[in-house]
Amino acid sequence: MRYVLLFIGFLFLASCGDEVVVKPKALLHLQYPEPIYVSPKIECPFNFVYNAQANLQSKNNCWLDLVYPNMKATIHLTYRPIENNIDSLLYDAQKLTYDHTIKASSIYEQPRVDSINNVYGMLYMINGNAATSTQFYVTDSTKHFVTGSLYFKSRPNFDSILPAISYIREDIRRIMETIQWQ
Repeated sequence: MRYVLLFIGFLFLASCGDEVVVKPKALLHLQYPEPIYVSPKIECPFNFVYNAQANLQSKNNCWLDLVYPNMKATIHLTYRPIENNIDSLLYDAQKLTYDHTIKASSIYEQPRVDSINNVYGMLYMINGNAATSTQFYVTDSTKHFVTGSLYFKSRPNFDSILPAISYIREDIRRIMETIQWQ
């Protein structure tokens, strides 16, 4: 037993001679391609441009998904006609956003007002580990209402996916800026 303790003590003292090297912090630097915007060929009462990096998937009733396969992200677009229900549509869009306040550290609102093209809306940027990081709606306030939300197919870790969120938020802004009613 004495030799075992002596051996462990010798190893302990022999291992203390190395110099500690402090390593610099490494930050992940992701770069995404410059976006190329295209217009979809859809039979819906609205049109817009979107990033060609995304795959457009059409569903029933002009509900669309823009899937970013390299980022494992999807923008879900939902169209609803306005039939004397603008108040409930606005309430639902805002409620869906603010339901994330439990996990969100902050929610920033950016209004969209384009009276020339009759497009009004709101972009919600949700920071923190919420299920969605970005939601928005656009409307002409009389006939058309489109909502959108960004989801990732991963556990919400805001710091890790922030570069992808920032990239796709610019695409969402572009959708909001280019939407046209038919």
